[in-house]
Amino acid sequence: MHSVGSPTNIGPDAADVAIGGDDTGRRGVAADELRRHNLGAVLERLHRSGPMSRSELATATGLNRSTVADLLGVLTELGLIEQGPDTMPSGPGRPSPVVQPRPEGATVLAVELAVDSLAVATIGLGGAVSNQLRVARPRARFSPEETTQDVAKLAGPLLDSLPMDSVLAGVGVAVVGLTRRSDGFVHIAPNLGWREVPIATMLEVGLGLGVPVLAANEADLGALAEHRRGHAGVRNLIYVSGEVGIGAGVIVDDTPLLGSAGYAGEAGHTLINPEGHACRCGAVGCWEAEAGESALLERAGLDGGIAGVEEIIARAAAGDRRTIEAVGEIGRWLGLGIGNLINLFNPELVVLGGMYQRLYAFLEAAVVEAARTRTLGAPGRMAAIAPSGLGQDAPLIGAAELVLSNVIADPARVAGAGARALAGGGA
Repeated sequence: MHSVGSPTNIGPDAADVAIGGDDTGRRGVAADELRRHNLGAVLERLHRSGPMSRSELATATGLNRSTVADLLGVLTELGLIEQGPDTMPSGPGRPSPVVQPRPEGATVLAVELAVDSLAVATIGLGGAVSNQLRVARPRARFSPEETTQDVAKLAGPLLDSLPMDSVLAGVGVAVVGLTRRSDGFVHIAPNLGWREVPIATMLEVGLGLGVPVLAANEADLGALAEHRRGHAGVRNLIYVSGEVGIGAGVIVDDTPLLGSAGYAGEAGHTLINPEGHACRCGAVGCWEAEAGESALLERAGLDGGIAGVEEIIARAAAGDRRTIEAVGEIGRWLGLGIGNLINLFNPELVVLGGMYQRLYAFLEAAVVEAARTRTLGAPGRMAAIAPSGLGQDAPLIGAAELVLSNVIADPARVAGAGARALAGGGA
């Protein structure tokens, strides 16, 4: 069996898998391009790759050294990077100062609204997590109003603990539901019991931070996080999250596949078994109804939501036969759905998050075999399956990346009057 952290090919031809490459962001291609583009190209490279020398930045972005030096001066003035006295070699006898992103220059309050938990974190440029808090969420406390209040209570201490010179660039929210990206409007979240909820607007008012609040589907944000942080370098990736429901986020050629309003990827409500279980969405035989949490607990003879899943993990680890068979059957349905996704999107990698990441050691064989039976030869040979590199925090990290993408797209605007300096206590 492969180790939990290693991708497993579903086809026999491991040589066909092309996971890697060093394309971690946009490239500035000419000195006379708009400065905004080049500022973003340099900042994105530092955000995704970490500390680099000026000469490395010049090579990575395709810009000449004098242009890079000028851009770094601007980013330093904006407070988004820092150039340290430390040096790294850039050729014989030519040490170069180390440049790195400055987390305090653009910090995000990241929020995850899951079925069984609420999580908040403060995450800055470069992916630095300043602080994080996750609390269990009783399934009876689902109303948007209560959720907004709970988020505000959790966020307060984290924001108060940030360095006084931190600048809050925005709030990013991952939601387990069909969420419109343009305004953070939740059309439907069956597992929360929500319909037509303007959650981004509610949080903007409830938090009162004077910064934009961006909300998106948690699987889409999990995919974004895995693409940038968990499995960086993979250009074509699918992230499949599983808890009560199943969500899928798709990255194609380094670009999130969102659809016209951000609704793409609702794979959990695709038909997988016409004779299957009733789904919370009102249909029958949806993928999440056959491979989600409820189906797993039913097959294992347990209940209790997330506590039941933890019991299944413990029993499987102890070798309980019924539990292992139940996990294997769920893995079979999960693999069949993954096989369909591989045929549709031809990914290099399918990443399993949520409970599938925690159960991966027991799911792996059934998932890989079932996916193999569904995939066509060429895409099947090219695809690998692996557990999340970020664990349960992938959607939370993705929520931060959602906001930081705006910082990178226009560093001068976001680092200016539109951001809230915490030291000033106002917008």
